[in-house]
Amino acid sequence: MGKSHNASLSGNPVFPGWYADPEARIFEGKYWIYPTYSAPYDQQTHFDAFHSEDLVQWTKVERILELGDIPWARRAMWAPSPIERNGRYYYYFAANDIQSNDELGGIGVAVADHPAGPYRDALGKPLIDRFHHGAQPIDPHAFIDDDGIAYLYYGGWGHCNVVRLNDDMISLAAFEDGDIYKEVTPEQFVEGPCMIKRGGSYYFMWAEGGWGGPGYSVAYAISESPVGPFKRVGKILQQNPDVATGAGHHGMIQIPGEDEWYIVYHRRPLSETLAQNRVVCMDRLWFEEDGSIRPVEMTFEGVQARPMKGTQR
Repeated sequence: MGKSHNASLSGNPVFPGWYADPEARIFEGKYWIYPTYSAPYDQQTHFDAFHSEDLVQWTKVERILELGDIPWARRAMWAPSPIERNGRYYYYFAANDIQSNDELGGIGVAVADHPAGPYRDALGKPLIDRFHHGAQPIDPHAFIDDDGIAYLYYGGWGHCNVVRLNDDMISLAAFEDGDIYKEVTPEQFVEGPCMIKRGGSYYFMWAEGGWGGPGYSVAYAISESPVGPFKRVGKILQQNPDVATGAGHHGMIQIPGEDEWYIVYHRRPLSETLAQNRVVCMDRLWFEEDGSIRPVEMTFEGVQARPMKGTQR
């Protein structure tokens, strides 16, 4: 769990503790990572966050959102995805791990005036609390396109949906065809969706395999539309018997103004056998000249220092 001895490298994991499902953002001139607190489901009752000015030294902000702040949540809070709009921060998360429409839970949204919170439940109920197109309402990922339209990708149990968010970011809008929930499931999708836009192309990524096993991994598709179709290209992150197993469920960081990308993900150290013993790591992600993604090389060294230039919103 130790840091690299080289002060200009982050080392992997980038911070200590059992954490998973990291979302990565740039808010108010800092890099942020928002992970799941990785523990047995009944102990997953709070969220911490981490921020850095250089990708190397990370500062922990404890308990930015807790179970007591969410009146409908009781356990299994995971996979947060915050995003900024109009100076406020909207924090999407899953809670309760519901197995049917007869249970209370799903995807919630909390709001704050600062990236570090404190976040407070925005609705008093889940934003998405039902199974649509077979997708368990878990693993939200927020994405705002260049045209200002906000999307929320989500889903488990092998199905992925996308919904549009209204400008208030706490209610759902219909697509042009009248649909609210649009299924966009690519081949071999399991959970953990993630979307980035690069050079006019939409890169949609997701987790494959079982989260508790060694074969957890990340694959991707490329589309000309934020709602697909998404045709699977191949895996870009998977276990390495010399480094770690169970590598998946990630977020992405783009250095402002540069075509320079980093993947922030969780993996299970070779010394660990418990499913929840996962750590957050970061490695460089490279695009080939043809636009495809080069498979990620997992490292113990992590990434080089990348100090933030000026204040980015």
